[in-house]
Amino acid sequence: MSGRRRWIWGPLLSVAVLLAGAGGWVGYQNTYDLTEERVVITGGRQPLHGVLARPTGRQGPYGLVVFVHGDGPTDATHDTFYRPLWEAMAEAGYATLSWDKPGVAGAPGNWLDQSIQDRADETLAAVAWARTRPGIDPARIGLWGASQAGWVMPRAARQSADVKFVIAVAPAINWLRQGRYNLLAGLAARHASPEETAAAIARSDRTRAALAAGRSFEQYRADGGDTDGLTPERWEFDKRNHLSDATEDLAAVRVPVHLVLGGRDTNVDSDDTEAGYRRLLTAPGQLRVQRLRDATHEMLPESVARSGLRSTFLAIAAPRSLFAPGYLDGIREFLASLDHRKG
Repeated sequence: MSGRRRWIWGPLLSVAVLLAGAGGWVGYQNTYDLTEERVVITGGRQPLHGVLARPTGRQGPYGLVVFVHGDGPTDATHDTFYRPLWEAMAEAGYATLSWDKPGVAGAPGNWLDQSIQDRADETLAAVAWARTRPGIDPARIGLWGASQAGWVMPRAARQSADVKFVIAVAPAINWLRQGRYNLLAGLAARHASPEETAAAIARSDRTRAALAAGRSFEQYRADGGDTDGLTPERWEFDKRNHLSDATEDLAAVRVPVHLVLGGRDTNVDSDDTEAGYRRLLTAPGQLRVQRLRDATHEMLPESVARSGLRSTFLAIAAPRSLFAPGYLDGIREFLASLDHRKG
């Protein structure tokens, strides 16, 4: 009987040790060399609920990277997705500042009420606020942003000399051109028939015409428009912003820009974006382009992005390994090059 007990309890004890070890590993992987502080950013249209993350174990004053979100209801940490980036930036000696979008996580306002100019104003209010914070070097403040931030950051950098650099991740240049690329790439990915493709383009053209005509959501729906997954607030947001184009703002940008593009991006045409940035940012050494061949729009390896199970596992157990190889290193190297250039 005692032998049977040992036979049962031995494996159970081994499993318990393994689970405890796995729990410790997950805890370690989700612990970052950052000192985070919840802050309220004032000076703009409304207070912003944010997180200021400083490097741990380093002496300030620090440079600062202000985070500009992409589309959607994003909180300050992007559901913790930002923390590996914050840590990579901290390793280069930079603090980071991010905030809950208006209306997200109890923050005042509604992000769907914003225009691209509103978002640029919000960003510059955050920069102005950060310049007064102890331990922050006001001469080394720049922006990181992804996707929709590609229309916000060039405008902010054009409008304020306080923005000293830009890290642009998977941005587009023209809103409508990006939308059409995304539509066609999605259809191609699921091997849509010519008839299905033609019908999708026709629906898209109908939506574009209604936006251009300033139709209300109710008018669009009454006319038989495709409202699947669309709310009146989202319709107004798209109507307000659908003519966005970064060309003029980019042409006026004078600061260093690090452009990161994914070779597997089905949201944004990376070739179109790179060509536009190279045409518009022509000062010697101003533009650095990093192409990650296997990266998706979110800078994940395509194999990870395709697998919900794998991406969830990595997000929990090894979040630093979630991103495409070279992405975090490229950001660290760019930030280090700024300090070297200054020196």
